[in-house]
Amino acid sequence: MSSPAPVGICLVTHNSKADLPRCVEAIAKLDPGPMELSIVDCASLDGSAEYVQRIALPGVRTAVHCSERNLGFAVGMNTALAAIRAPFVLLLNPDTRPASDYLARLLQAISERPGLRVGAVTGRLRRADLADGRPILDACGMYLTLGWRHLDRGSDAVDSGQWMDPDRVFGGTGAATLFSREALGDVAVAGEVFDGDFHSYREDAELCFRLQERGWEVLYEPSAGAVHIRRNLPRRRRQMPASVNYHSLKNRYLLRIYHQTVGNLVFTALPTLARDLLALGYVLLVERESLGAYAWLWRHRRRLWRRRREIQGRRTVPAWKIDRWFLRRGIPH
Repeated sequence: MSSPAPVGICLVTHNSKADLPRCVEAIAKLDPGPMELSIVDCASLDGSAEYVQRIALPGVRTAVHCSERNLGFAVGMNTALAAIRAPFVLLLNPDTRPASDYLARLLQAISERPGLRVGAVTGRLRRADLADGRPILDACGMYLTLGWRHLDRGSDAVDSGQWMDPDRVFGGTGAATLFSREALGDVAVAGEVFDGDFHSYREDAELCFRLQERGWEVLYEPSAGAVHIRRNLPRRRRQMPASVNYHSLKNRYLLRIYHQTVGNLVFTALPTLARDLLALGYVLLVERESLGAYAWLWRHRRRLWRRRREIQGRRTVPAWKIDRWFLRRGIPH
């Protein structure tokens, strides 16, 4: 195996024992492998904490932090990032298995484009399950819709060889995206890369907004492959725990509080309003346990508005350039 790549890998676990062995096995097979591994366990009850404390990969400096409470993905990842010193960091979900050349392909994509200010690069993820014997795509870069949804390109589609061209994209999923530490430091707010108010879900999209607003590019490299199990899907919303749906609803408004401009509000008014009304109706009629999300946003409105002013005050890219991402799914290199 070649010498370690200048990469640290961050994992946040919560009752992830079923997925961890295969994820760690995939990390051990990476060539080149990472130089660091940072794991934060969030109050797991299934033996995950005990498992991660036994992980020892040859030549990989490993740091493990076990929390007695569920910090959520955002705070857990901030904690994991604090232990990484490598110039690049791969965020990885425990239910993701990167191919052995995943790191090499992502790093190569950055090195081959010296003219771009690259903040992140993501690969071509497929699901673990099949449809009629054929693989299903999971994520080929992130895109935005006029209704202020952030979706993964190719998600749920049968893999027929689509999305095979390298692109610049709006963002990459937190399940398996490589970030520049310089970029993460540049967009951090109050020293934190992720906003702890998100707890879980949509925090990767919010980070990508800040990257784009500060002029960092996100690349999609189709030759870098990984498998992602992904259990949380929109069509399974009614089977998800109440806390998952609560944070998902709350966070869709947090995204807009922090990043929607007046021009974008006009530009996306009709589809966004329609989606807001549908969401409110659904919560009132079906998912009343999520009503607290609206109350939370109102109680914290002043603090959230202060954070918005800080984020918007640091942007270096005009709003119209961000608005382009609501009309296109990728820009060829």
